[in-house]
Amino acid sequence: MLKRIFISAVLLIAVLSFVISLLGGKNSYNADKVAVAKGDRVAVINVEGTIESGADGTALFAEATGATSGRIMQELREAAKDKSVKAVLLRINSPGGSLTAAEEITREIARFKETSHKPIVATMSDTGASAAYYIAAGCDKIYANASTLTGSIGVYMGTKNLEELYKKVGISDVMIKSGVHKDIMSNARPMTPEETQILQTMVNEMYEQFLTTVSNGRKIPMDKVRILADGRVYTGKQAKALGLVDEIGNYYDALDATGALAGIEGTPNTVEYGRMNNWKSWFSGKISDQIAGKIIESLEAKGGASMLMTPRAEG
Repeated sequence: MLKRIFISAVLLIAVLSFVISLLGGKNSYNADKVAVAKGDRVAVINVEGTIESGADGTALFAEATGATSGRIMQELREAAKDKSVKAVLLRINSPGGSLTAAEEITREIARFKETSHKPIVATMSDTGASAAYYIAAGCDKIYANASTLTGSIGVYMGTKNLEELYKKVGISDVMIKSGVHKDIMSNARPMTPEETQILQTMVNEMYEQFLTTVSNGRKIPMDKVRILADGRVYTGKQAKALGLVDEIGNYYDALDATGALAGIEGTPNTVEYGRMNNWKSWFSGKISDQIAGKIIESLEAKGGASMLMTPRAEG
């Protein structure tokens, strides 16, 4: 019975993924551009929500706006090729996410600057922290509001040890593995000191990478960055005093500054990327919620399921 439910769920996901892909498609960013006017203009690329690796924001369980590395990288390349686009403004409202996704985007920002010679500015609204700040650090200038929450420079991995809970509810974990560390971070047992050290070494390596990105991008000495990068969150006002952002200002202040860097007088015209049409967002969101709910209900009815996840670093 469980096998039949699983197969049905997989088939349903496959069919609905196809439907959603038709709504968005590989190059959905083109369909969702909002061009205000022609002529010299600034491309606005939205980085909203949790930053994830992936092709675009049309993935089945992705957020509707989709702060996915694939979409953002593609839009940077589109802006680089568009002769009417003279600069890019990254409009960030994100608490962070996948460090790997942030690395992908930051590498693409560097390529954009090197190949197009166009300025790129970041503006942060409510939040621009952790992996979102990682991305912003690669831009030519960073704007934030005085109350923006930013910083949170650091990396973490986390898991839960549910061994005692499993014992109480009568769940036995059976693990057949090919290597001693294959089930590292299993929630059915405590980690060994050796496993903790393995993961700590990985986190330390990625932390150093984060520090280097901030130091190089912000032109701040490494020893100073290390002091600032204890994971704490800063307000925009505090971040400016510490050299983590350049100016206090809102979206339009950043837009005017971006245009000025590109030699555009006054408030520049814009072309905006990265927002789905309302009906697409509603449709894909409703389907995702319903499918996820049905799968969870089915698994819970069968006593639950334990998934062993590959370790992933968050920033």
